[in-house]
Amino acid sequence: MTAAAPVPQVAVPFMPLLGLCEQRLRNSVAGYREELVRPATDTLAAGGKRVRPLLLFCSAPHSALDDPVQRTALLSAAAAVELVHMATLVHDDLVDGATLRRGRPTVAQALGPDRAIGTGDFLFARAFGELTTIGLPTAVRNLAAAALDLSQGEMDQQRAAFDFALHEDAYLARCRRKTAALFAVACRLGGLVGGAGAEAQDRLAAFGENVGMAFQIFDDILDLAGAPASTGKRRGTDLRDGTVTLPMILALQVEPGLRPALESAAASGAEVDALCDRLAAHPGVELARKRALGFVAAARAAITDGPTGGADVGALGEIADGVVDRYS
Repeated sequence: MTAAAPVPQVAVPFMPLLGLCEQRLRNSVAGYREELVRPATDTLAAGGKRVRPLLLFCSAPHSALDDPVQRTALLSAAAAVELVHMATLVHDDLVDGATLRRGRPTVAQALGPDRAIGTGDFLFARAFGELTTIGLPTAVRNLAAAALDLSQGEMDQQRAAFDFALHEDAYLARCRRKTAALFAVACRLGGLVGGAGAEAQDRLAAFGENVGMAFQIFDDILDLAGAPASTGKRRGTDLRDGTVTLPMILALQVEPGLRPALESAAASGAEVDALCDRLAAHPGVELARKRALGFVAAARAAITDGPTGGADVGALGEIADGVVDRYS
């Protein structure tokens, strides 16, 4: 098991809300059949930084966080977004054949594929059950649209497996669906549930989408360059399961002769660590980092010089910076 991640400084003022969200998550999966509750509870207990709930709270007007009724609705929305995220992790681990998640055996590894499918479905169902309690059909529609994007992004990833001719544009489109959509809806729901106007919601969603894009690119860099003790997963996981990522795409643009080595490592699983070492020092990784920094800049621009409905712009900016710090 990896050590607990330090609490980001930006999260400190929101710790009481995050603690209440944690309790809401536990309550959301309690009281059902044990074979569903136990793996769902274990998945939640594995932790994580709860970035999506934090984004939602930072995107809400301060007045809404102080109002008991609105705060309760925001907690339900935050729990719903995180439950969708947890559901996708359980399903993704099954599809990818992953054995570890945050240093723990995945549900599929521990209990088998059938239980993983059932657990992911249960978490999805509880997410929408939680969100319907706030009585905002628009919120449900927005989360449903994000969930659809997630499923389409997963299909994009499966279709492109082992395709080392994948274009950067296709990779970015996949990231928007598979990762950025949930960041965007977390920010949008913070504004929507908190009573912010339409333009503010759009700006917040644009912020979330761009942060999500940067987050995914940095995550893909860490898959090659990060230590398993800090990432909680085996190094080179993407390469081993044939997921072609931006650092690989850009490395191939710089050095097309890398392709046979990438194809061989992906097909056989041999020499992956050595290839990760090579890629971690490759100019393609620095190019990917610059792409990610461009998305961070776009995120900041989205919440500058325009209405944000009373969102905590300073905290959102710190989260954007934290995505960069995660790689650095």
